Amino acid sequence: MVQNKPLKIVYCIPSLAVVGGGQRILAIKANYFVEKFGYEIHVIATDNGNISPYFHLHPSIRIHNLDINYDRVGPLYMRFFSYFYKRYLHKKRLNVCLKELNPDFTILMLRRELSFIMDMADRSIKIAENHFEKHSYLNNANYALLRYFPKCIWRKWQRIQIECLKKVERFVVLTYEDEKQWFELDNITVIPNPLTFIPEHKSFCNSKQVIAVGRYVNQKGFDLLISAWQMIASKHQDWTLKIYGDGPLRERLQRKVIDAGLSDSCKLEFPVKDIAAKYAESSVFVLSSRFEGFGLVIVEAMACGLPVVSFDCPCGPKDIISDHVDGILVKTGDVEELARQISYLIEHDEIREQMGKRALENVQRYKIENIAILWRELFYTLLQEKNNK
Repeated sequence: MVQNKPLKIVYCIPSLAVVGGGQRILAIKANYFVEKFGYEIHVIATDNGNISPYFHLHPSIRIHNLDINYDRVGPLYMRFFSYFYKRYLHKKRLNVCLKELNPDFTILMLRRELSFIMDMADRSIKIAENHFEKHSYLNNANYALLRYFPKCIWRKWQRIQIECLKKVERFVVLTYEDEKQWFELDNITVIPNPLTFIPEHKSFCNSKQVIAVGRYVNQKGFDLLISAWQMIASKHQDWTLKIYGDGPLRERLQRKVIDAGLSDSCKLEFPVKDIAAKYAESSVFVLSSRFEGFGLVIVEAMACGLPVVSFDCPCGPKDIISDHVDGILVKTGDVEELARQISYLIEHDEIREQMGKRALENVQRYKIENIAILWRELFYTLLQEKNNK
């Protein structure tokens, strides 16, 4: 029976040595597949070097480094030639590696292999994952050379990506909202990210603290959150907003906090390893992003028993949050409404606590054991389809 077949799975990713959401999600899934399903897992990296993975991997998981190193580039005039040479090496070495491993499935964590993965000599079933939403997937390319070309070539590159996605056996996206955007494709399956941790401590939603978490980049909208907090702080002077993260906009955001006179109530905190403890110290989580691929921090906060006030941005929040049940959705970019809804939860203790309890209940659907079953069902469905051809 196909269902009893021990599977061999290969993941393709640039590197495991960096701290990233994709790396963390891969580690969680791969470890579970090995420990619970007995799968044989291999990871093929292009830029890993000799650095150990940042996130723990089961000892049986083998890492294969192709030693392409796309990010090691010389002067600007050499990038054109070095990039295409590295693409040639990548295709050649990946083909050799896959032929030797002979996996059942090859899963692409990013776009890097997408244009040539169907040319590989192995007979594995090819799956591509999208950890962003459509606009970001097609526009935030790693192919640095494209920025030097006219827009018509950029648009042509985007069309090529879509044609390549049509050829893989499945394209896995994180949300039903994102699925609707890919109207060109009929090979999509929706499987969300799993919870990244099971917290030891839960929030009672009785502290006077609001929390936000994320990189200090434009996408996360912390400038909008600080503007909203300026409206809140004058009414609720005993409450504090803490934003955990770091990034290129730290200095600009700090200046905005100072100029708004919020230095006592709005704190830009640095990242911490035990973010679950910080969630548990808080009573409300806020997501002020302009866009997301999924919104993993929402799931993390809900797992700690926090109600969430979130912009209804693409894509993720509306898939995760049940509006006015375990959180509140606000029109993206509406700073006044964001401030109003945060204030609403601050002012209504009982509703805040009830939403927090419901958040903890509803988020259980994202536990790894539930997400892993969706992946296993997909694997065996694709194997059955392959056997029936």
